[in-house]
Amino acid sequence: MKASPELAAVFVAACRVVARVLAGSSLASQPASAGLEGSLRGATMDMVYGTLRRFGRGDAILARLAHKGVPDPQIRALLLCALYAIESAHYADHVAVDQAVRACDRLRKPVAKRFVNGLLRTYLREREAIGTALAADLVARTMHPDWWIESVRRAYPAVWEAVLAAGNQHPPMGLRVNQHRGSADEYVARLERESMRARALGGGEVVLEAPVSVDRLPGFADGAVSVQDAGAQRAARYLDLADGQYVLDACAAPGGKASQILELAEVELLALDVDPARCERIRQNFQRLGLQGRVEAGDCAETGQWWDGRAFDRILADVPCTASGIARRHPDIKWLRRPGDPARFAAAQLLILEALWRVLAPGGKLLYVTCSVFPEENASVVDAFCALQPAARRLELPGNAPAQLLPGDDNDGFYFALLQK
Repeated sequence: MKASPELAAVFVAACRVVARVLAGSSLASQPASAGLEGSLRGATMDMVYGTLRRFGRGDAILARLAHKGVPDPQIRALLLCALYAIESAHYADHVAVDQAVRACDRLRKPVAKRFVNGLLRTYLREREAIGTALAADLVARTMHPDWWIESVRRAYPAVWEAVLAAGNQHPPMGLRVNQHRGSADEYVARLERESMRARALGGGEVVLEAPVSVDRLPGFADGAVSVQDAGAQRAARYLDLADGQYVLDACAAPGGKASQILELAEVELLALDVDPARCERIRQNFQRLGLQGRVEAGDCAETGQWWDGRAFDRILADVPCTASGIARRHPDIKWLRRPGDPARFAAAQLLILEALWRVLAPGGKLLYVTCSVFPEENASVVDAFCALQPAARRLELPGNAPAQLLPGDDNDGFYFALLQK
């Protein structure tokens, strides 16, 4: 346990972010660490992400303790943060309660102090009974919305609980070693010399046992290694790349997969993204890694805006999706997504596939990728596309790898489908 004199400040900063998320704003639109420095920044990020990962449980606890609800959004968020602080055991119980009460003054809501104090102390007295009661509540137990639970349970009846549990974990920190600068095993040994433990996986990916800031990674600044999830690293390897090919990464930002393509083969690459600001991140990645690729801003579904008529040998279509396979990295999406979103994304994904198919050369290959675990965005989209395109032939993935990669200890969740024209 740790008692921090800044916990009240952490509660204040975190509850403001959590309240905005619960009102409908994504974390991406209002970074949890904006304007914060030093230890306060890290502690606030932990508080926000931990509270949102466990929101289903925290909200159920509040419902049992505050029968009339908590009408003030910031006080509700403060209580959720305090419950996370208590249940995470990062802070002593009495410290969490005391600092939550002090946070009311900092929020200029002194009238809420008695309510916050009473509710949290009631929870401390009754938490064993509350925990027993919540064991039968699927939303509280799995910490996912009910429609999400049902979708995963229907799709993966044998492992649905493990899939949901993975969505609540701290995500692994995967590394991609530049193969021109050394092997995964060599880099693991280099990390161990720096007192960082890591494992090399079968495909050459490296997974750290504990995450670190990138400035601690040996060789990061000069392009020896990049941060990239082990599952995401499969995409470039599945493309069947060869020197001399003309390759399109159609939704390329922030540039991890595009960079890996250029590391794997001497190809001519166009990295395309709809957001000009995110295109700059691709360029920065290329510059750090010493790679040469063309970067353009454009909507991949509107080929008339950017295509010059030259067909591509390979296309990576890492399409926008619900991101349900990477929810642990973006815990707000569990509570911001709605039941109709998978179908809405699927309609857009099918349009993207149809557009990109027109710019693929005969004999060329297109890899369809999502970071989703919902079949509506994955197999259903590919099946619908193949039914519309008789010239589309679905190929086995290298090594007969499964199309659906579920989130686990080493990787996030992804879906892959390789199509040949």
